[in-house]
Amino acid sequence: DFIIVDAGTMAADVHDKIRQHDVRHICNRNFGVGADGFIIIHPNNGADFEMEYYNSDGNPSTMCGNGGRCAVAYAKRKGIITEAANFMAVDGMHQANFIGEKVSLQMQDVQEVQENETFYKLDTGSPHYVTFVDAVSDINVAQEGAMIRNSPMFEADGINVNFVEERADDQLFVRTYERGVEAETLSCGTGVTAAALVQMMRKGVSEVNIETPGGNLTVSAENNNNTFTNVHLIGDARFVFEGEFTFD
Repeated sequence: DFIIVDAGTMAADVHDKIRQHDVRHICNRNFGVGADGFIIIHPNNGADFEMEYYNSDGNPSTMCGNGGRCAVAYAKRKGIITEAANFMAVDGMHQANFIGEKVSLQMQDVQEVQENETFYKLDTGSPHYVTFVDAVSDINVAQEGAMIRNSPMFEADGINVNFVEERADDQLFVRTYERGVEAETLSCGTGVTAAALVQMMRKGVSEVNIETPGGNLTVSAENNNNTFTNVHLIGDARFVFEGEFTFD
């Protein structure tokens, strides 16, 4: 879940004064509004808008797939777009459109999947570790995810960790430990994209349906010798509420 604001609705000097602890405050589920991430959208001369994304720890982050889909739904709700969008994010330009109530977001191409003995590593806008397990429900994601995320092999920035259960060639169940949130989230868009692309490489399918604790997503892509193009992340983006918040 995400808090999204339009920079055009903020007081003129507020955006430039938002600090790390402000984002942590508003994302705090006890003392703020509560969210996995904080998004500001801006005008952009070469696109419908620009998405600026922060993790709940207050740090600017790499691409967030579900955040991108929610930003597109927000832009439609505010009349910034109609049925399609192109927007700038930290990893470049993205295209999106609506399929009924669902948002289909084109992700960046993935040029390389590193295969290791017990896991795969790839970047889908954010770096991801993907490991297959027999029963995802039995995994202590908080403990095992934190251990892998902070492993020295992934350097100072760490990595997002996905535990994946295969239920069919084209169906997965995924739980994700997200860096920056430093906890399991109910659903990670770049994470399920990473898991789906690995499954496409393993099974030769072009579309994968993914169950997460927070709901269901679909990923489709074209695979050319394990280089993935035309990657789409598809799922719901639901409005919850709106309100006003005053930064100190």
